[in-house]
Amino acid sequence: MSMIVNRRDLDFLMYEVFDLDRLLATTRYGDYDREVVTAVLDTAQTIAEDKFLPCAAKLDANEPTFDGEQVHIIPEVKEALDAYREAGFFSAPFDEKLGGMQMPFMVSSALGGIFTCANIGIAGYPFLTQANANMLEAYGNEEQKNLYLPPMLEGRWYGTMCLSEPQAGSSLSDIRTKAVEDGEGRYLITGTKMWISGGDQNISENIVHMVLARIPGGPAGVKGLSLFIVPKIRVNTDGSLGENNNIALAGLNHKMGHRGTTNALLNFGENGACHGTLIGEPHKGLSYMFHMMNEARTAVGSGAVMSGLAGYLYSLDYARNRPQGRHPHEKDPESPQVMIIEHADVKRMLMAQKAYVEGGLSLVTYCAGLIDKQAVADDDTDKARLGLLLDILTPIAKSWPSEFCLEANKHAIQILGGYGYTREYPVERFYRDNRLNHIHEGTYAIHGIDLLGRKVRMKGGAALHALEQVIQQTMNEAREVDRLSGYANELGAAFEELKNTAIIVAGTDNINLMLANATAYLDAFGHVVVAWLWLKQGFAANKGLEEDSGEADFYEGKLAACRFFFRYELPSVYTSFALVASLDDTCMTMNSEQFTGQ
Repeated sequence: MSMIVNRRDLDFLMYEVFDLDRLLATTRYGDYDREVVTAVLDTAQTIAEDKFLPCAAKLDANEPTFDGEQVHIIPEVKEALDAYREAGFFSAPFDEKLGGMQMPFMVSSALGGIFTCANIGIAGYPFLTQANANMLEAYGNEEQKNLYLPPMLEGRWYGTMCLSEPQAGSSLSDIRTKAVEDGEGRYLITGTKMWISGGDQNISENIVHMVLARIPGGPAGVKGLSLFIVPKIRVNTDGSLGENNNIALAGLNHKMGHRGTTNALLNFGENGACHGTLIGEPHKGLSYMFHMMNEARTAVGSGAVMSGLAGYLYSLDYARNRPQGRHPHEKDPESPQVMIIEHADVKRMLMAQKAYVEGGLSLVTYCAGLIDKQAVADDDTDKARLGLLLDILTPIAKSWPSEFCLEANKHAIQILGGYGYTREYPVERFYRDNRLNHIHEGTYAIHGIDLLGRKVRMKGGAALHALEQVIQQTMNEAREVDRLSGYANELGAAFEELKNTAIIVAGTDNINLMLANATAYLDAFGHVVVAWLWLKQGFAANKGLEEDSGEADFYEGKLAACRFFFRYELPSVYTSFALVASLDDTCMTMNSEQFTGQ
């Protein structure tokens, strides 16, 4: 059993649940079929297991350092990324016209997940580069794309996104970094950016920073933000590298997880002119950056799933091979011990991990498939519907795995007992890595506010209606299956509570009160969505059993996990929806002094 991927589960989701074959039959993805996809994932798994996985613990224990002049990273990181680059994976999701592999996003997402599960500290570098290049392709001019896209898609230059500042954090309205025209078609960038993943390193030829900054005289708040390309090393008009661009690394932040990905405090223009070029129009930078951020948010959710998967696979293997204790009815101390997977509560924790991780994987795989469907859709109405589904599911795809796949990691630690809390075993590292996803690409609370305050009501509730339609289709199918019909009815009742809660909350004029319990709504909404996806998996698994392919254990395991989610997890949403609908102000009205009485 691989410790970084369950290929059978990937195939099940791609082909049996989300119908990848139909996408592969389109002109856009005509170069791919099942055989090619299998070969691509085989190559990814080999590189991940040979180059990424073996150095994961070493990289965590020997994180990048800064000596005041340059960053130092263990050599295995560059070796791993060179193998990734040589396989052409930096260009995997990009169009052939750009020199890309034009791979279905569902497949490239699975590919990225394999590397993330193997070593999340390394996987961050190509992910950020791909997201950076994707945004540049969408909004850059031809000159910018010609200069910067080829070396990024070749994996020679890496990319970052620079939003947060020491005084601003998640409050982008308070960004102070400035961009002043220099009279030669460029801007001089001055300011400080904080928490920049991949912000400096010694493994790529150049680093392309995407920087949010203010042009003097622009509107206040987020409406005055513009977006700039600011390379670490200046790029000449022929694409060659020029002088240093005066971006000073002030220091590295040392986080509890993702230790292999440098995280930087950068000063722009501190020691001389720092050149940037404007992307698109002035003061529209945040809308452009959201293109990269939304891609990143789904990827954060995928990363959370993969950290959860790493813990699940490891603790499952441990539970199958660790003898300890006996069944409660067996009192004879001389009788043989049983493997701990035979204990009911260990099975409960393993089942919870399976439900969270495989539910989360179905969520991010479905979202990846929506992107593919948009790419091949001919009808504008259908494209718009797919876009609405992506809009409303993005905060779920980022946040639900960040919370509940972290719970999976907690269970993995517990299954190993005392060993799980030591650094000799990897499960505590998986937990530390996953804990960061709560804050990556927007804090957890921000996504709750986005969902309840905007997404469920946008365009007259059109996104919520689009989601209801696809859920209704699954419920209609499931009601034709005896062992699933009850779950379909339970899902329908839960979705009604989801809608009714949104209607009640929208009826208040007090926006602070309306959003006071948005996080509880986010959690419950996510549970309803994942219940729907488990019902889809259950329907596909039942079909697999009917076809009698000889994989009864796999399909029965899926149906058992579906049952677990509907019995153990979905009932919790009613308490959360009731709290949100009551417009409870307990937390909002608590004042600072009341926490300690002083």
